[in-house]
Amino acid sequence: MGTCPHCGKTVPYLEAMPPGRSDHCSHCGGALRSCVACKHYDKAAYNECHEPSAERVVEKDKANFCEWYKFGPRSAGSGSTREDMLEKARALFKK
Repeated sequence: MGTCPHCGKTVPYLEAMPPGRSDHCSHCGGALRSCVACKHYDKAAYNECHEPSAERVVEKDKANFCEWYKFGPRSAGSGSTREDMLEKARALFKK
């Protein structure tokens, strides 16, 4: 099982056979073979990817043909840009 990066719902997948380019979330229709669904994806990394050999993909939420794609939980830094962290810190002190 995995989590759709678009809607957060649980989606089934097999480790031996990850989602293909035409596979989409049954809940929201988001592409499952996209950068944002890959374990190498990280907003803080160069080209937003921890795999140095991967080709640059501009549209991270669209299906692509990346050879390094691995469906799974995202990296620790994904989704945590400087702005995201500052906003969370400000929210702690709001009344």
